[in-house]
Amino acid sequence: MSTSVSRRRSLRTLAATGAALAVVAIPAAAYAVTMDVTYDAVGTTHIASTNSSIDLASTQLHTTIDADTGAITGSMPLTGTRTEFKVAGLVPVSANVNFVEAAPITGSLNRIGRTTTVTAEASYYIRLSNVWIGGLPTFNGFGYCQSEEPVTIPANTPEGEVFNITTGGPLEGTFSIDDFENCGLNTLLINLIIPGDGNTVELEASNGRLG
Repeated sequence: MSTSVSRRRSLRTLAATGAALAVVAIPAAAYAVTMDVTYDAVGTTHIASTNSSIDLASTQLHTTIDADTGAITGSMPLTGTRTEFKVAGLVPVSANVNFVEAAPITGSLNRIGRTTTVTAEASYYIRLSNVWIGGLPTFNGFGYCQSEEPVTIPANTPEGEVFNITTGGPLEGTFSIDDFENCGLNTLLINLIIPGDGNTVELEASNGRLG
């Protein structure tokens, strides 16, 4: 069987199941009927306190959807990247940034009339390494320099948009970052410049497929 034929059949199956998910408000069955759907995902996050943006490289969003309730569980590993910004607009700071999954993604598909949306949350530790300040390397201390608590990041369908189980759709959220720990001599500086509210994330999920 050719790849294109297999792909078309997979999409037809996914679309048919998606139509069934339109009735997510029906009572739960005696046993859960679930479907595994994987999406391509790419996006960006903006850190308000440093006025810097971090590209979230192309990855895969793996989901399990309960056909009876619309409940979603899943995972989305994020590739590490490097960020640069200036303190007070003068002192350059750069660091490797990794997002370490702390808990499964949870959420739901919501059907209102003919419109389907997603509300979900992801949870990551934000981990920093290879920190340079003013063009000089710094000592990070022992252990992992990371957020003391997992950062909870909403991933919701924007107002006025829709989420299609086959083709995906945009997701966004606003989140807070708390203090960091185990950063050695950098701990005080990092906690002065990075934690705060008003951070945003924008994602685009696409190319939904079974499995």
